[in-house]
Amino acid sequence: MKLYFTPGTCSLAPHIAIRELGLDVQLRRVRIGPEPVLVADGSDFRRINPLGYVPVLELDDGSLLTEGVAMLQYLSDLAPEAGLAPPAGSRERTTLQQWLTFISSELHKSFSPWLFHPEYGEQAAQVARQRIDSRFTHVERHLQTHPYLLGETFSVADAYLFTVADWTRPLKMPLAAWPALAAYLERVRGRDSVAQALRLEKAA
Repeated sequence: MKLYFTPGTCSLAPHIAIRELGLDVQLRRVRIGPEPVLVADGSDFRRINPLGYVPVLELDDGSLLTEGVAMLQYLSDLAPEAGLAPPAGSRERTTLQQWLTFISSELHKSFSPWLFHPEYGEQAAQVARQRIDSRFTHVERHLQTHPYLLGETFSVADAYLFTVADWTRPLKMPLAAWPALAAYLERVRGRDSVAQALRLEKAA
């Protein structure tokens, strides 16, 4: 299995899931941009993903998975005993999918690209911040009574929420208005899988 990733992007979420599951993976670092390339050999990453973005998961049979939400569920189902996702078809699995969809559409796409591309202008950034504020307030209410998104158990939704919400650090966005979210991020950061993924991505 190979994971095509870029540090500081949403590819961290499946990487955390991989480390949680103890799966064997080869890391392939990608420099994204107008002409995305594989860092190790300078080859055109669009040969792997024509859309030019990460993550991409290459399976042992050579097939490729894209789109983080699908990838996270695929990985969790490789080892259901690990409990990173409820069983397929269960009501709890629908709750997981609800959170994954919320993070993807309401948070991920509010941060990216608006807050990472100053050329879009301050007005676009301000609209994005206001949108994020209201979404963080929704998450805050939930985390005030739940240690993780699904309750007592860490799931792939938490890997995704941590990845996206932690973009507040490089953007220097204060979390004073959301203390439960701030505590949650530090709690997740303390997991061995997260520390290992961050360390390996920095070294790759």
